[in-house]
Order: sequence, then structure tokens, then C-alpha cells
Amino acid sequence: MTGVPASAASGSSSASGATGASGASGGARPVRGGKLGAAAVNQASLWNIANLLTMLRLALVPGFVVLLLMDGGYDPVWRAWAWAAFAVAMITDVFDGHLARTYNLVTDFGKIADPIADKAIMGAALICLSALGDLPWWVTGVILGRELGITLLRFLVIRYGVIPASRGGKMKTLAQGTAVGMYVLALTGPLATLRFWVMAVAVVLTVVTGLDYVKQAIVLRRQGIVARKAAAEEAER
Repeated sequence: MTGVPASAASGSSSASGATGASGASGGARPVRGGKLGAAAVNQASLWNIANLLTMLRLALVPGFVVLLLMDGGYDPVWRAWAWAAFAVAMITDVFDGHLARTYNLVTDFGKIADPIADKAIMGAALICLSALGDLPWWVTGVILGRELGITLLRFLVIRYGVIPASRGGKMKTLAQGTAVGMYVLALTGPLATLRFWVMAVAVVLTVVTGLDYVKQAIVLRRQGIVARKAAAEEAER
């Protein structure tokens, strides 16, 4: 005999059970300040950090052109500022894609705007440099023709699959960015000679990787057609 009424004992045990459940519930709560990815997965929107970097790169294009062509396009100081704008654009190109993939911030806007921003800054630089007489027009034609052609090719075969970015393609991008950046700067002497060879490497990689993408697209299309025929035949059985 305890001397405690049954109702009181029952109420006490119920209270203890509620407290225990509450404590267990509280213990299961996620810790504040967890990984950014946990929040980003649920908040991927047009205004995420990856898209903002892409927008910044697009906004830099007209500013870059103005800086490069200031005072006739041959002032070393203005060209240094133009190089800074170009460098920022190239760096944001690396980070926006990394952030979008790492934190699941991929959006339809990003899929469209990112390649446009890439082609816009590179195309503006090449055209301006050729217009100033610093870079032969055929170099600009080869690079831009390849970039636009491969972009169109990707859209044409996307129903059969995606052409993955290759190591050669990444090397090509690095070589192009380095070479164009060196041409934007008003370099003289040995550095001017060096930039010529860096651009030569960039052109070779541009052509070789372009042909490789065409080969991959043909193979992907053939495999896609075969798979569709096999699926159609299987459905008829």
C-alpha cells in the first residue's frame, strides 16, 4: 500500500510518459545550422546563389566590352580593368556550376542562361579583339563556330541522351580562357609571344574536342535509334 490515490498515480505516469515523448521528440529535432545543402534542396529557386552568379556574368558582358574598347581599345590601364572583368566572369563560371550541382540548385533558368553567359563573354572578347586587330578573324570564327555548333548539336541529340563533358573539353575551356585573357592584356615582348602559343593550343583543342563531340553525338543517336526500335518491337509482342 503506497498511500497514493490510483488516479494520482495514473496521472503521474501519464505526465511522465508525455514528458518522455516530448523529450524524445525534442531529441529528434535537426540541429540548427546544419549543412547548407539541406536548406538549399527545398529552396532552389530563380534567385539562388548559382543563378545570381550566372546573372552577374551576363551583366559583366557589356561592362567588359566598354572597358576593352575605352580610348580606342589600346590603353593598357583600361585593358587591365577589362581583364579583371573577364577574369571575374571566368571564375563565376566555375563556381555557379559547382554550387548548382553540389546543393541541388539546378533550375531551368540556369540550364539556359549558363551556356548563354559562357558564349556571350567569350564571344564578346573574341569579336572585340579581332575588331581591334589583335586576333585574326579566322581564330574567332573557328572558336565561335565550334561553340555554337556543339551547343546546337547537344540540343539535336538530347532526346537520345546527354553528351557528357569530357576532360578534353575542360582543358579546352581552360586554354581558351587563359589565351583570351592574355590577349585582353596589353602584353609585349616574350609574354606576347607566349600568348600566341597558348592561343594555338586553344585552337587545336577547340577543333579536336569539337570533332570528338560530333563523334559522340553520332554514336549516341545510333544507340538511341536502336533502343527505340527494340522497345517498339517489344511492345508489339
